[in-house]
Amino acid sequence: MSWCLFKYSTRLKRFPHASHPYGGSPVWNRWCRSKLPRRLKVRPHYLYIPPASCKRSQRKMLQFSTGALLLLLPWFGGLVLGEVSSDFSKCLKFFYNRSPPQGINTALYQPICQRYKNQYHFASLYNREHRTPLYSAYTLGPADGGRPKILWMYEPQLVSPSASTEMTPFKQWFDKNVFNTQAVLQDYCGSGFTKGHLNPSMHQKTKENREATFTLTNIVPQKKSSNNGPWSRLESEVKGNFTVFCKGPMYVITGALPYLKRKRLINNRVSVPEYMWSAYCCPSYKSEPNPPFLPTYAAVGRNDPDSGEEVVKIDQDASPSVKGYDVKRMSLTALEVILRQRLRMPEIILFDGQCRK
Repeated sequence: MSWCLFKYSTRLKRFPHASHPYGGSPVWNRWCRSKLPRRLKVRPHYLYIPPASCKRSQRKMLQFSTGALLLLLPWFGGLVLGEVSSDFSKCLKFFYNRSPPQGINTALYQPICQRYKNQYHFASLYNREHRTPLYSAYTLGPADGGRPKILWMYEPQLVSPSASTEMTPFKQWFDKNVFNTQAVLQDYCGSGFTKGHLNPSMHQKTKENREATFTLTNIVPQKKSSNNGPWSRLESEVKGNFTVFCKGPMYVITGALPYLKRKRLINNRVSVPEYMWSAYCCPSYKSEPNPPFLPTYAAVGRNDPDSGEEVVKIDQDASPSVKGYDVKRMSLTALEVILRQRLRMPEIILFDGQCRK
């Protein structure tokens, strides 16, 4: 099922339907076209509204008048300096020793200091071509509440560097340039994949911290059996290690690895990772009983049960519901070797000085 393309008419002060220019379900497109008045002549201002079946948690229709739309136009008008830039200079506090991972060709990616409610909450390195992040970096703080109920958000600055500095909720409209520059909710609808957090909400302490993780620039397509199974258990394990052993902050970097030999996409737009990976750095910790998983630890998880076993082997005795979604724990050095080989970047270092004081 595709999206209806709306052309805004300043004459009619309403949003008539038209067909989706990017393809999709012919049935849905015919329904859209059937709602288009024959004599309508419009000046193009494109807004996308998803079908209700893909937005059950966001059913309230947002009503616009001509005046409301005009109030929104400055959003793209260059009134505010954007936060998306060539580096992480405004959010270095989320990296150990204020040093982002080294050896990554950042020309291929877009650094994002994730800003929400006038605060920075974490950092993401975003791949515009894949429409997914390579990684998100954050400091862990066990949640003081439950999973928040919040609208999913997108990053205005990927559309224009002069756009809003704040991540913005997907309501019932957004500019067509958002669709062109990043993933949107419709990409995940009916894809067979969940929205997999790289920075999970339950690794964030405050309600605002947790809400900030619900941006699609922190999300990759993840199989449900991984997201709710072995990978979820890894996230709980990491949180437990922090609570029991760390005497100071824990710095976490979690990311995704695309397929090497073939490109796999959902909705022909968003790259599906073959593997998930994560590493943490806890520079100050309890030395007794000298745990082997400190000060650093890492893991790689399968996101495709049919992938080869050269990176992570399959446990043949695992439950059928999670078989093929194994997570392999390993040293930080072992993970860096895998990243160097898979990303073809031979000098990757995730934590400055290997997280040694």
